[in-house]
Amino acid sequence: MSNKSPNTPSATVHTLPTLPGQADRLLRELEWKVIRRLDGLLQGDYRTLMRGSGLDLADLREYQPHDDVRHIDWNVTARLNQPHVRVFTEDREMTAWFLLDLSPSISFGPEGRAKRDILTGFVAVLSRLLTRHGNRVGAMLYGGASHQAERAVDAVLPPRSSRAHVLHLVHRLLAPTPPATPQPKGGGAATELHRLLQTGLANLRRRATVFVVSDFISAPGWEKPLAQLAQRHDVVAVRLLDPLELELPDLGLITLHDAESGEQLQVDTHDAAFRRRFAQLAAEREATLRDGLARAGADTLELCTDDDLVDALLRFMDLRQRRVRAPRATAASTAPHPHYAT
Repeated sequence: MSNKSPNTPSATVHTLPTLPGQADRLLRELEWKVIRRLDGLLQGDYRTLMRGSGLDLADLREYQPHDDVRHIDWNVTARLNQPHVRVFTEDREMTAWFLLDLSPSISFGPEGRAKRDILTGFVAVLSRLLTRHGNRVGAMLYGGASHQAERAVDAVLPPRSSRAHVLHLVHRLLAPTPPATPQPKGGGAATELHRLLQTGLANLRRRATVFVVSDFISAPGWEKPLAQLAQRHDVVAVRLLDPLELELPDLGLITLHDAESGEQLQVDTHDAAFRRRFAQLAAEREATLRDGLARAGADTLELCTDDDLVDALLRFMDLRQRRVRAPRATAASTAPHPHYAT
Protein backbone atom coordinates (compact mmCIF):
# COMPACT_ATOMS: atom_id res chain seq x y z
CA MET A 1 0.00 0.00 0.00
CA SER A 2 1.25 3.46 -0.78
CA ASN A 3 3.08 5.20 2.04
CA LYS A 4 1.12 8.25 1.07
CA SER A 5 -2.37 8.35 2.48
CA PRO A 6 -5.14 8.50 -0.12
CA ASN A 7 -6.28 11.50 1.87
CA THR A 8 -3.28 13.47 0.67
CA PRO A 9 -4.60 16.53 -1.22
CA SER A 10 -4.38 16.66 -4.98
CA ALA A 11 -1.05 17.90 -6.24
CA THR A 12 -0.98 20.86 -8.56
CA VAL A 13 1.62 19.61 -11.03
CA HIS A 14 3.58 22.76 -11.60
CA THR A 15 5.92 22.10 -14.52
CA LEU A 16 8.25 24.96 -15.29
CA PRO A 17 9.04 25.45 -18.99
CA THR A 18 12.72 25.43 -19.85
CA LEU A 19 12.75 28.76 -21.66
CA PRO A 20 16.09 30.14 -22.90
CA GLY A 21 17.80 32.06 -20.15
CA GLN A 22 15.16 31.11 -17.55
CA ALA A 23 17.78 29.86 -15.10
CA ASP A 24 19.78 33.07 -15.44
CA ARG A 25 16.68 35.23 -14.95
CA LEU A 26 15.67 33.30 -11.85
CA LEU A 27 19.16 33.46 -10.34
CA ARG A 28 19.42 37.21 -11.02
CA GLU A 29 16.03 37.74 -9.39
CA LEU A 30 17.07 35.75 -6.33
CA GLU A 31 20.39 37.60 -6.14
CA TRP A 32 18.53 40.90 -6.16
CA LYS A 33 15.57 40.06 -3.91
CA VAL A 34 17.02 37.50 -1.50
CA ILE A 35 20.82 37.58 -1.39
CA ARG A 36 20.99 41.39 -1.22
CA ARG A 37 18.56 41.35 1.71
CA LEU A 38 20.62 38.70 3.47
CA ASP A 39 23.79 40.71 2.87
CA GLY A 40 22.15 43.68 4.54
CA LEU A 41 20.86 41.70 7.49
CA LEU A 42 23.96 39.59 8.10
CA GLN A 43 26.64 42.04 6.86
CA GLY A 44 28.24 39.27 4.85
CA ASP A 45 28.76 36.89 7.78
CA TYR A 46 27.91 33.47 6.36
CA ARG A 47 30.34 31.48 8.45
CA THR A 48 27.61 29.37 9.99
CA LEU A 49 26.45 27.95 6.66
CA MET A 50 29.19 25.33 6.67
CA ARG A 51 31.54 23.81 9.18
CA GLY A 52 35.14 23.39 8.21
CA SER A 53 37.21 20.28 8.79
CA GLY A 54 40.47 21.99 9.78
CA LEU A 55 40.68 23.52 13.27
CA ASP A 56 43.23 26.07 14.46
CA LEU A 57 43.38 27.43 18.00
CA ALA A 58 42.43 31.10 17.88
CA ASP A 59 41.82 32.20 21.47
CA LEU A 60 40.83 31.32 25.02
CA ARG A 61 37.84 32.74 26.85
CA GLU A 62 35.74 32.07 29.92
CA TYR A 63 33.30 29.22 29.74
CA GLN A 64 29.70 30.24 28.99
CA PRO A 65 26.48 28.21 29.31
CA HIS A 66 25.94 25.83 26.37
CA ASP A 67 29.66 25.79 25.41
CA ASP A 68 30.95 22.39 24.38
CA VAL A 69 32.62 20.90 27.46
CA ARG A 70 35.06 19.08 25.16
CA HIS A 71 36.64 22.45 24.39
CA ILE A 72 37.46 23.23 28.03
CA ASP A 73 41.19 23.87 28.53
CA TRP A 74 41.75 22.13 31.86
CA ASN A 75 45.28 23.47 32.36
CA VAL A 76 44.14 27.09 32.04
CA THR A 77 41.04 26.33 34.11
CA ALA A 78 43.15 24.95 36.96
CA ARG A 79 45.62 27.84 36.79
CA LEU A 80 43.00 30.60 36.80
CA ASN A 81 40.46 28.75 38.95
CA GLN A 82 37.82 29.65 36.37
CA PRO A 83 36.58 27.41 33.51
CA HIS A 84 38.01 28.50 30.14
CA VAL A 85 37.35 27.09 26.68
CA ARG A 86 39.47 26.99 23.55
CA VAL A 87 38.09 28.95 20.58
CA PHE A 88 38.90 27.60 17.14
CA THR A 89 38.89 28.97 13.63
CA GLU A 90 37.79 26.55 10.95
CA ASP A 91 38.96 26.00 7.41
CA ARG A 92 35.91 27.29 5.57
CA GLU A 93 36.86 26.15 2.07
CA MET A 94 34.70 23.09 1.98
CA THR A 95 32.37 21.24 -0.31
CA ALA A 96 28.59 21.26 0.02
CA TRP A 97 26.42 18.59 -1.55
CA PHE A 98 22.70 18.85 -2.29
CA LEU A 99 20.85 15.53 -2.26
CA LEU A 100 17.62 16.53 -3.99
CA ASP A 101 14.34 14.64 -4.01
CA LEU A 102 12.49 15.57 -7.21
CA SER A 103 9.80 12.91 -6.94
CA PRO A 104 6.22 13.73 -8.03
CA SER A 105 4.97 14.68 -4.56
CA ILE A 106 7.12 17.82 -4.44
CA SER A 107 5.06 19.26 -7.30
CA PHE A 108 2.26 19.78 -4.77
CA GLY A 109 1.36 23.33 -3.81
CA PRO A 110 -0.04 26.56 -5.21
CA GLU A 111 1.11 27.60 -8.67
CA GLY A 112 4.43 29.38 -8.45
CA ARG A 113 4.86 28.35 -4.79
CA ALA A 114 4.83 24.56 -5.04
CA LYS A 115 7.31 22.58 -2.98
CA ARG A 116 9.49 22.20 -6.06
CA ASP A 117 9.59 25.99 -6.50
CA ILE A 118 10.67 26.36 -2.87
CA LEU A 119 13.35 23.70 -3.37
CA THR A 120 14.68 25.46 -6.48
CA GLY A 121 14.84 28.85 -4.78
CA PHE A 122 16.51 27.47 -1.66
CA VAL A 123 19.14 25.53 -3.60
CA ALA A 124 19.85 28.45 -5.94
CA VAL A 125 20.31 30.96 -3.11
CA LEU A 126 22.38 28.69 -0.90
CA SER A 127 24.55 27.53 -3.81
CA ARG A 128 25.27 31.11 -4.83
CA LEU A 129 26.03 32.18 -1.25
CA LEU A 130 28.47 29.32 -0.84
CA THR A 131 30.23 29.67 -4.18
CA ARG A 132 30.66 33.44 -3.67
CA HIS A 133 32.77 32.60 -0.63
CA GLY A 134 35.01 30.09 -2.40
CA ASN A 135 33.18 26.89 -1.50
CA ARG A 136 32.23 24.25 -4.02
CA VAL A 137 28.76 22.79 -4.44
CA GLY A 138 27.67 19.54 -6.02
CA ALA A 139 24.31 17.82 -6.37
CA MET A 140 22.65 14.43 -6.72
CA LEU A 141 19.18 14.49 -8.31
CA TYR A 142 16.64 11.76 -7.60
CA GLY A 143 13.01 11.28 -8.58
CA GLY A 144 12.72 11.98 -12.29
CA ALA A 145 13.80 9.18 -14.59
CA SER A 146 15.27 7.24 -11.66
CA HIS A 147 11.84 7.20 -10.03
CA GLN A 148 10.95 4.16 -12.12
CA ALA A 149 14.41 3.02 -13.21
CA GLU A 150 17.10 0.74 -11.83
CA ARG A 151 19.65 3.49 -11.23
CA ALA A 152 19.57 5.23 -7.86
CA VAL A 153 19.83 8.83 -9.07
CA ASP A 154 19.09 10.73 -12.28
CA ALA A 155 22.23 12.85 -12.33
CA VAL A 156 25.32 13.73 -10.35
CA LEU A 157 26.74 17.23 -10.74
CA PRO A 158 30.37 17.22 -9.53
CA PRO A 159 31.23 20.07 -7.14
CA ARG A 160 32.33 23.37 -8.67
CA SER A 161 32.56 26.93 -7.38
CA SER A 162 31.53 29.09 -10.34
CA ARG A 163 28.34 31.00 -11.03
CA ALA A 164 28.05 29.10 -14.30
CA HIS A 165 27.94 25.87 -12.30
CA VAL A 166 25.11 27.25 -10.15
CA LEU A 167 23.25 28.22 -13.34
CA HIS A 168 23.64 24.69 -14.66
CA LEU A 169 22.22 23.28 -11.43
CA VAL A 170 19.26 25.70 -11.49
CA HIS A 171 18.59 24.80 -15.14
CA ARG A 172 18.41 21.12 -14.19
CA LEU A 173 15.94 21.91 -11.41
CA LEU A 174 13.72 23.91 -13.75
CA ALA A 175 13.52 21.06 -16.26
CA PRO A 176 10.11 19.32 -16.11
CA THR A 177 10.05 15.74 -14.85
CA PRO A 178 7.88 13.01 -16.38
CA PRO A 179 4.56 12.37 -14.58
CA ALA A 180 4.28 9.36 -12.33
CA THR A 181 2.96 6.17 -13.90
CA PRO A 182 -0.18 5.07 -12.01
CA GLN A 183 0.62 2.20 -9.64
CA PRO A 184 -1.66 -0.74 -8.95
CA LYS A 185 -3.86 -0.23 -5.90
CA GLY A 186 -1.83 -1.20 -2.85
CA GLY A 187 1.28 -1.41 -5.03
CA GLY A 188 3.51 0.54 -2.65
CA ALA A 189 5.06 3.96 -2.52
CA ALA A 190 6.95 5.03 -5.60
CA THR A 191 9.55 7.19 -3.83
CA GLU A 192 12.42 5.35 -2.18
CA LEU A 193 14.42 8.10 -0.53
CA HIS A 194 16.86 5.61 0.97
CA ARG A 195 18.27 5.02 -2.52
CA LEU A 196 19.35 8.65 -2.78
CA LEU A 197 20.80 8.64 0.74
CA GLN A 198 22.67 5.38 0.18
CA THR A 199 24.14 6.79 -3.04
CA GLY A 200 25.41 9.79 -1.09
CA LEU A 201 26.76 7.52 1.63
CA ALA A 202 28.65 5.39 -0.90
CA ASN A 203 30.10 8.23 -2.98
CA LEU A 204 30.86 11.12 -0.62
CA ARG A 205 34.27 10.13 0.69
CA ARG A 206 35.56 13.41 2.09
CA ARG A 207 33.71 15.18 4.89
CA ALA A 208 31.23 17.70 3.50
CA THR A 209 28.15 19.68 4.39
CA VAL A 210 25.20 17.73 2.97
CA PHE A 211 21.75 19.25 2.43
CA VAL A 212 19.09 16.56 2.01
CA VAL A 213 16.14 18.44 0.49
CA SER A 214 12.92 16.42 0.40
CA ASP A 215 9.33 16.30 1.63
CA PHE A 216 10.24 12.89 3.14
CA ILE A 217 7.09 11.34 1.67
CA SER A 218 8.72 8.04 0.95
CA ALA A 219 8.75 4.33 1.51
CA PRO A 220 10.17 3.39 4.92
CA GLY A 221 13.88 2.84 5.38
CA TRP A 222 15.39 6.32 4.96
CA GLU A 223 16.11 6.88 8.66
CA LYS A 224 19.10 4.54 8.93
CA PRO A 225 21.08 5.84 5.91
CA LEU A 226 20.32 9.42 6.99
CA ALA A 227 21.76 8.68 10.43
CA GLN A 228 24.82 7.02 8.86
CA LEU A 229 25.30 10.03 6.61
CA ALA A 230 25.07 12.35 9.63
CA GLN A 231 27.81 10.38 11.39
CA ARG A 232 30.24 11.04 8.53
CA HIS A 233 29.17 14.48 7.38
CA ASP A 234 27.56 17.70 8.56
CA VAL A 235 23.99 16.93 7.46
CA VAL A 236 21.04 19.31 7.21
CA ALA A 237 17.63 17.76 6.49
CA VAL A 238 15.59 20.39 4.63
CA ARG A 239 11.98 19.29 4.82
CA LEU A 240 9.45 20.71 2.32
CA LEU A 241 5.78 20.94 3.24
CA ASP A 242 2.49 22.62 2.37
CA PRO A 243 -0.25 23.64 4.87
CA LEU A 244 -2.86 21.57 2.98
CA GLU A 245 -0.90 18.43 3.81
CA LEU A 246 -1.71 19.03 7.48
CA GLU A 247 -5.26 20.32 7.44
CA LEU A 248 -8.01 20.42 4.82
CA PRO A 249 -10.33 23.42 4.47
CA ASP A 250 -14.05 23.05 3.82
CA LEU A 251 -14.11 22.91 0.01
CA GLY A 252 -17.09 20.61 -0.46
CA LEU A 253 -16.82 17.56 -2.73
CA ILE A 254 -13.28 17.29 -4.19
CA THR A 255 -11.07 14.66 -5.79
CA LEU A 256 -7.82 13.90 -4.00
CA HIS A 257 -4.96 12.72 -6.17
CA ASP A 258 -1.92 10.88 -4.84
CA ALA A 259 0.99 12.26 -6.87
CA GLU A 260 3.17 9.25 -6.04
CA SER A 261 0.83 6.39 -6.95
CA GLY A 262 -1.66 8.15 -9.25
CA GLU A 263 -4.55 6.92 -7.08
CA GLN A 264 -7.61 9.19 -6.90
CA LEU A 265 -10.31 9.41 -4.26
CA GLN A 266 -13.41 11.60 -4.11
CA VAL A 267 -14.13 12.98 -0.64
CA ASP A 268 -16.56 15.40 0.97
CA THR A 269 -14.50 18.00 2.84
CA HIS A 270 -17.72 19.56 4.09
CA ASP A 271 -17.84 16.63 6.49
CA ALA A 272 -16.28 17.97 9.71
CA ALA A 273 -15.62 14.44 11.00
CA PHE A 274 -13.63 13.63 7.85
CA ARG A 275 -11.54 16.80 8.24
CA ARG A 276 -10.82 15.89 11.86
CA ARG A 277 -9.70 12.38 10.86
CA PHE A 278 -7.51 13.84 8.14
CA ALA A 279 -5.89 16.26 10.61
CA GLN A 280 -5.38 13.48 13.15
CA LEU A 281 -3.67 11.22 10.60
CA ALA A 282 -1.54 14.14 9.43
CA ALA A 283 -0.51 14.88 13.02
CA GLU A 284 0.49 11.25 13.52
CA ARG A 285 2.60 11.33 10.34
CA GLU A 286 4.19 14.58 11.54
CA ALA A 287 5.13 13.05 14.88
CA THR A 288 6.61 9.95 13.23
CA LEU A 289 8.57 12.00 10.72
CA ARG A 290 9.98 14.42 13.28
CA ASP A 291 10.94 11.53 15.53
CA GLY A 292 12.82 9.89 12.65
CA LEU A 293 14.66 13.12 11.82
CA ALA A 294 15.56 13.67 15.48
CA ARG A 295 16.92 10.14 15.86
CA ALA A 296 19.05 10.60 12.72
CA GLY A 297 20.96 13.38 14.50
CA ALA A 298 20.84 15.86 11.62
CA ASP A 299 19.95 19.53 11.80
CA THR A 300 16.43 20.05 10.45
CA LEU A 301 15.03 23.04 8.59
CA GLU A 302 11.36 23.09 7.58
CA LEU A 303 10.46 25.07 4.45
CA CYS A 304 6.77 25.71 3.91
CA THR A 305 5.25 26.85 0.64
CA ASP A 306 4.01 30.01 2.39
CA ASP A 307 7.45 30.75 3.88
CA ASP A 308 9.51 33.82 3.12
CA LEU A 309 12.86 32.48 1.93
CA VAL A 310 14.86 35.17 3.73
CA ASP A 311 13.10 34.42 7.02
CA ALA A 312 13.68 30.70 6.52
CA LEU A 313 17.40 31.19 5.87
CA LEU A 314 17.74 33.47 8.89
CA ARG A 315 16.01 30.76 10.94
CA PHE A 316 18.48 28.24 9.57
CA MET A 317 21.52 30.40 10.37
CA ASP A 318 20.24 31.00 13.88
CA LEU A 319 19.90 27.24 14.27
CA ARG A 320 23.48 26.74 13.07
CA GLN A 321 24.81 29.32 15.51
CA ARG A 322 23.05 27.59 18.38
CA ARG A 323 24.39 24.23 17.20
CA VAL A 324 27.94 25.59 17.24
CA ARG A 325 27.43 26.61 20.88
CA ALA A 326 25.59 23.43 21.85
CA PRO A 327 26.45 20.48 19.54
CA ARG A 328 23.76 17.84 19.14
CA ALA A 329 21.13 20.05 20.72
CA THR A 330 18.26 17.87 19.62
CA ALA A 331 15.54 20.16 20.89
CA ALA A 332 16.90 23.01 18.78
CA SER A 333 17.49 20.93 15.67
CA THR A 334 14.00 19.46 15.54
CA ALA A 335 11.91 22.42 16.65
CA PRO A 336 8.66 22.46 14.63
CA HIS A 337 7.96 25.11 12.06
CA PRO A 338 6.44 28.13 13.86
CA HIS A 339 3.32 27.85 11.71
CA TYR A 340 2.58 24.42 13.15
CA ALA A 341 3.76 24.64 16.74
CA THR A 342 1.31 23.05 19.13
